[in-house]
Amino acid sequence: MSKKIINTSEAPQPIGAYNQSVLKNGFLYTSGQIAINPKTGETEFGDLIHETKLVMSHLSEILKKANMTFENVIKVSIYVKDITKFSEINSVYSTYFNEETAPAREMVQVADLPKYANIEISLIAAE
Repeated sequence: MSKKIINTSEAPQPIGAYNQSVLKNGFLYTSGQIAINPKTGETEFGDLIHETKLVMSHLSEILKKANMTFENVIKVSIYVKDITKFSEINSVYSTYFNEETAPAREMVQVADLPKYANIEISLIAAE
């Protein structure tokens, strides 16, 4: 089975040699999403709760384009500049998942992120 590229105009367009997501053998792999307004192409950084909501909405739109929901998600990777903001991020993140069926996840503090974002999230989902 060949890979299928899945992009949506409801999430930021790729700014390099990558796509928003790739579907292969029933698994959807998303690229990392940051807080870019897909309508304006402008970054919306500063308020971590707003950034997290915007990133999760991008992922939601990508999942929708692939005919999936957050229930299909099996793994999430979260990269943050400040791990002490865990509770702020988790307060938004946890609204997208049922605790009993939530995916595996890691949250890692990094030195920097693309365009100086405060958070970047990617995920893997299965049909």
